[in-house]
Amino acid sequence: MGVISATDTTWWVVGYVIGGVVVLVVVALVVPILLLAKSIGTEATDINGGLEAAVRHTAALKELETTNDSAEKIVAGLRRGRNRLGG
Repeated sequence: MGVISATDTTWWVVGYVIGGVVVLVVVALVVPILLLAKSIGTEATDINGGLEAAVRHTAALKELETTNDSAEKIVAGLRRGRNRLGG
């Protein structure tokens, strides 16, 4: 009972080798996924910056309807003036 045979330790070594191979395979599969996720995160930050710039550059467009309404009122006033002057 106190003696460990060669076959007993052989199976421990085989188990450790298989476990090590499994760990290496998992690491080999996970590392590219993590690198891709980091790349996607960097691109998402750049895209978000571009979208924020687009929001800043197009913010004035929300006042376009007000500008159009004002232009229509001015044109209508000019037409009334022309009609009063006989034009």
